[in-house]
Order: sequence, then structure tokens, then C-alpha cells
Amino acid sequence: MPSFHARFKMLREKHKLTQDQMAERIGVSRPTIAGYESEEKNRIPREDTLHKIADIFDVSIDYLLGRTDDPSPSAAKTSEGPIPGVYIAWLGGPPETMDEEEAEHLRQELEMFRAFKEKRRQEKKLKDN
Repeated sequence: MPSFHARFKMLREKHKLTQDQMAERIGVSRPTIAGYESEEKNRIPREDTLHKIADIFDVSIDYLLGRTDDPSPSAAKTSEGPIPGVYIAWLGGPPETMDEEEAEHLRQELEMFRAFKEKRRQEKKLKDN
């Protein structure tokens, strides 16, 4: 699998962003971007910066880091199937302890959040173009 450095550069170029534009979007300097793209310098962004990069390219952090070839930002994108445990931890127990009403309420909340996030991503995309 490609390294973070190769994948980051490939995604930046695929999205037709210069190093300067990318630096501005994630709040770092252009030389920092060059360092992220250099195998020799072997710079890896901090976690908060990785999240920004993943959001810009709509990919998972695991994909950025070369841990997977699946660029999907999250398995939670699908509205079918069980709700991932990470999203229901705040309910105070594992998914099996939720009754059907709680599960349905949580599904609705997740769908609203997904719609909000997608709308925000589209607005940002329009603004950047």
C-alpha cells in the first residue's frame, strides 16, 4: 500500500490543490506540506491535522496513513445495518441494551448529523470553487 506521503500528494493533486492552497486550508506552512509529501523527511501530521486532511479529501485517516486501500471515510456512512458502537457509547451501554425506540431515535439523530455534514461539505466545496 502507498505511504502517507505518496497518498497525500496524490490526493492533493487529484483535487487540483497547490501546496500553498493546501497549507492555507489546514493551517500550516507550504514547507510543512512539502515535508508531508517527502518520503525522505518522513513528516506525519498531528492527529487534528490528519482529521482536517481526511475531511477535505473525504477519506478515512486509515486510508491516508496507508493502513487500508478503502478510502471510505467511515463505515457509518451507510444507513443500513447496526449502529456502530462508537456512536452509541454515550447511551450508557452496549447496543444490545437499547430498546427499539432508543435505537430508532439514535438512527434519526445520526441521519440528521450526516445530512448536516454533507451540506457543510457541499457549501465548502462551492465556496472553494
